[in-house]
Amino acid sequence: MIGFDAAQALLAEAVTPLDSERVSLAAAAGRVLAEPVHAALPSPRHDVSAMDGFAVRDVDSAPGARLRLTGDSYAGGSPPSAVGPGEAVRIFTGAPLPPGADRVIVQENCASADGFVTLARSFGPSRHVRHRGSDFVAGERLLPAGRRLDPQAMVALAGADRADARVHRRPRFALIATGDELVAPGSAAANPQAIPESVSFGVAALAAAYGAEPVARYTGTDDLPALERIAAEALGPADLVVVTGGASVGARDFAKAMFAPHGLDLLFARVAIKPGKPVWLGRAEGRWVLGLPGNPTSALVTARLFLAPLLLALQGQAPGEALEWIDLPLAAPLDPTGERETFVRAAWTAAGLRPLTNQDSGAQAALAGAGWLVRCRAESPECRAGETVSALRF
Repeated sequence: MIGFDAAQALLAEAVTPLDSERVSLAAAAGRVLAEPVHAALPSPRHDVSAMDGFAVRDVDSAPGARLRLTGDSYAGGSPPSAVGPGEAVRIFTGAPLPPGADRVIVQENCASADGFVTLARSFGPSRHVRHRGSDFVAGERLLPAGRRLDPQAMVALAGADRADARVHRRPRFALIATGDELVAPGSAAANPQAIPESVSFGVAALAAAYGAEPVARYTGTDDLPALERIAAEALGPADLVVVTGGASVGARDFAKAMFAPHGLDLLFARVAIKPGKPVWLGRAEGRWVLGLPGNPTSALVTARLFLAPLLLALQGQAPGEALEWIDLPLAAPLDPTGERETFVRAAWTAAGLRPLTNQDSGAQAALAGAGWLVRCRAESPECRAGETVSALRF
């Protein structure tokens, strides 16, 4: 059994990005860049107006000046005529600045009539001009490789005049839930020995949130030959197989054994954390296999701590980006921890983080109220309300 930091270090060192593909701009949102994005043209492409108003020469722009209107300038319209002494051009936001003009007077400070405009009152020092290339120049790197194309990055990608992007392939994942007692939700009431299989739905949702693409899903009984057949089938189309349950050392815990015929090579077998000690990671037939505990809270906590970084690493991002710990105050005391590092489920309140009263690894109702994980090192003393703790969005 190894520590949490050691397990994360092994994961970061061992997992390499998947290959890349080129996708259209319309299909790029949420993907991770496999190469940097450089601008194909400058922005703005010309000196343009930042406001609706009148383009003038600065030397003609004294308050009270009366200037002759010689034309209009619209964004996307024909190039405007030049502005000479005593002249002005009606201009709109984003429109190119006419040759000769070097200032825009906003329309609220002007009065126009009969082909002339009067600069009616004081208008301050701002010229209201966005100069060519002031945002970025042609060839400038706008986005680095490894950047996820979130809404902000999508604007930069499109603004760079790029119709497509080279991105890392989305990880294909298969999910196997094990346990004789598990049945499909909606059918458990008919069997007093059954429980609804809930864990895989949470794990699948988390995987999708971190960019994974589901390709197969199974529920397997605690029968080793049957599970070996499921393992063989799941490994075929997947880059990653996630197994829930069967991760301990009981007589019918077959999560590792089911992959033995496929050459399972473990990166780590257990981690000294609570909840989730049985979590494990390895490779079989060139695919990653992540084993999560079967209890709902343990499974979701370990998925957040290990599956999320693993998926980022497969997509070319630093796995540590999934584990952004921040310091936050406690709204209620925290009990001391034992020999394992503990991740306490908590909810955010106006007073800070409040640990949930139910920290059971099998809890499901309490899990729904857990928005944060509080990291408590092994053998930590009690923390009082008001103290600062290290926390992760769950």
